[in-house]
Amino acid sequence: MTQNIYDTPEFFDGYSRMARSVHGLDAAPEWPALQAMLPDVRGSRVVDLGCGFGWFCRWAQTQGAAEVVGMDVSQNMLDRARATTPSPQVAYVHADLERLHLPWGRFELAYSSLALHYVEHLADVFAMIHRTLVPGGRFVFSAEHPIYTAPAQPGFVQDATGQRVWPLNQYSLEGPRTTDWLAKGVIKRHRTLATYLNLLIQAGFTIRQVEEWAPSAEQLAAQPALAEEQDRPMMVLVSASR
Repeated sequence: MTQNIYDTPEFFDGYSRMARSVHGLDAAPEWPALQAMLPDVRGSRVVDLGCGFGWFCRWAQTQGAAEVVGMDVSQNMLDRARATTPSPQVAYVHADLERLHLPWGRFELAYSSLALHYVEHLADVFAMIHRTLVPGGRFVFSAEHPIYTAPAQPGFVQDATGQRVWPLNQYSLEGPRTTDWLAKGVIKRHRTLATYLNLLIQAGFTIRQVEEWAPSAEQLAAQPALAEEQDRPMMVLVSASR
């Protein structure tokens, strides 16, 4: 079962204060790049895996999706999503992605934002997503980049001048990583970029686009704090088709 850290008070309080939690997709710097990967959703049936506060679900509904289903393991997240979603075309379901059961050939688009790095048995999840998509259906997701999830201990390598240049990591050693982010003991599942892509291929997907996200010049001008994201990609964005 996926660790449900989002239902712990300390973590949920901290997450609720983040800019992307308060202002939604417009406050997520990777959203323009991720949005560009999406197909036209008008008339489509859409499932959002790890829907959180429901920002993408509401966006898809306003873009003309015929049906939107948001799934999340966190009851706190779902309660907030339901409270801020008036549309009857959007439904929210309490579900653990590790135990996911979706009907065959049900959706035209499966979407997931920053949730898959919590999933241990990713091959099973990819296989289920492939089965629930119609032929030609799309799967678009973001995840924390493996370079970002790799560090197994705090600290940084130093160059000859003593400058901090790169975090200590064990990139090729896949498995759980326990970090202190918003709360102590948050478990994320590190896997290499090759593993992400090969698992998609093994599930039967055709990879359409991969982007190792970094801020644009315009974003850096508007948000100078994003400059640190140029040192290593924070997220990987992927579009695949069935």
